[in-house]
Amino acid sequence: MDELLNTPAIAHGLRRVETRIRRLAGSSALPGINTGADRIITAGGKRLRPALTLATSLAFGRSPDRRVITAAACVELIHAGSLVHDDLMDHATQRRGARTLNAELGEGKALVIGDFMLARAGLAAITSVSRPVAEVLAATVVELAEGQYLETTDLHNPHRTTESALRSITGKTAALFRASCLVAAICARASAEERARMAAYGERFGLIFQILDDLLDLTAPAQALGKPAGNDLRQGLYTLPLLTAMAKDPSILHDDVETTLAALRQTSIVPDTLEYCRGLASDALAALPVIHDREIATIMYGLPTAYIDHVELQTLTRAS
Repeated sequence: MDELLNTPAIAHGLRRVETRIRRLAGSSALPGINTGADRIITAGGKRLRPALTLATSLAFGRSPDRRVITAAACVELIHAGSLVHDDLMDHATQRRGARTLNAELGEGKALVIGDFMLARAGLAAITSVSRPVAEVLAATVVELAEGQYLETTDLHNPHRTTESALRSITGKTAALFRASCLVAAICARASAEERARMAAYGERFGLIFQILDDLLDLTAPAQALGKPAGNDLRQGLYTLPLLTAMAKDPSILHDDVETTLAALRQTSIVPDTLEYCRGLASDALAALPVIHDREIATIMYGLPTAYIDHVELQTLTRAS
């Protein structure tokens, strides 16, 4: 992942994206909304989604222009707005080691700030990028909402199916990674097949990203997460790694969350989840179109496996 973020052309593009994000997030006529939005966009995060947008543009031989930079900023703004809504639904008080907007400002103000960020991204896409890109982002916001809704219907349901879990995270997470790649492919005037391939790559990487995030929620300490460990389980959310472990041994689920977490760490949940994600990584690589730029090809082909290896190292380090 560091190779992606530190590639000179991408790093330069991300600096431009950052400037654009701040302008969009600070464009309300109401200072309170601008302040709240600024808190979210400056709270951390590696800007992985916009980095994928920039990498995709370079993969098609196009240096990221103003439209691509704005599209990448819109993607990140949608992500930031969705995080505000996630925290609201979870009644979360902490994210990335800081208090959430709903904890700091109240639920009402947090809600409208999240709405503002989503709407502002859509407006920028239609006025400063293109109608096709705006349509992709609007459809993605629909998928985000549907994925989140599906998740709520299965809360506190230990009989949730893995198919249901996958459908939910495809909507709430993978769809935006898919859009990250697709909007750049559209801007680059890629063929229909190339667009479909890049979209599939982004979606599968998004699945890997969310599944590994869910794994860390069950196996990492709170100080490493920036939020309470086992937060999903406390919310009644049965994620894919947990469901897989429960299928092997239903007795690992206890009334007490800490007891369940301790039991999970004694199972094969880590290698099982990593193996599943490596299968998704193979699918992602098979989907990629031909990339003629050797440096970008190396990055795009290496990213899924590198991210899995990074998480594996984290889990091994914590286990020791």
